[in-house]
Amino acid sequence: MDLMLLRHGHAEDFNPAGDAARALTERGIKHSRRAGRVLRLLDARPEVVLTSPRTRCVETAEAFCDAAEMPGPVIQAWINCGMSPATALSELSAFRDFGRVMLVGHEPDLSGLVEYLLGVGGGAAIEVKKGALVELDMPLSGRGSTLRCLVPPKLMRRANRAIPGDLSADGPRGGLA
Repeated sequence: MDLMLLRHGHAEDFNPAGDAARALTERGIKHSRRAGRVLRLLDARPEVVLTSPRTRCVETAEAFCDAAEMPGPVIQAWINCGMSPATALSELSAFRDFGRVMLVGHEPDLSGLVEYLLGVGGGAAIEVKKGALVELDMPLSGRGSTLRCLVPPKLMRRANRAIPGDLSADGPRGGLA
């Protein structure tokens, strides 16, 4: 299985309704759309997008799916803050018939999952920044995965500008500013 991880975009610092209700900022929406657009233009979209139920993740996943021109995300409670690698692997087994699956989630959960899947740990310097995209080639057992890429939002912006395609609606130079 190709496992893609997308960390939620930048979100508001505070919401009176609590942490789970924190919404994306305009910057967070832009990063999410950019990732979807780039993967669409590269013909590298996931077959299914699974997301944490927290507002910032749902909004990230919805913006991604919209820009990628694919069906909307599926909310999964197990992706919420505090997801363990063991839980992720157990739950992902239900999606084994999909070739490429994306999780939209939180830190430090995503970095911890990457470290676990790669068999590294003990303070390894893997950090999934807000709006970053990770792709792993993951055997169904999980362990022994191969890191294909870890793309921070700044590099995604450059890729968005460099990929030919109809990006006229995205601002100057054919990409998002």
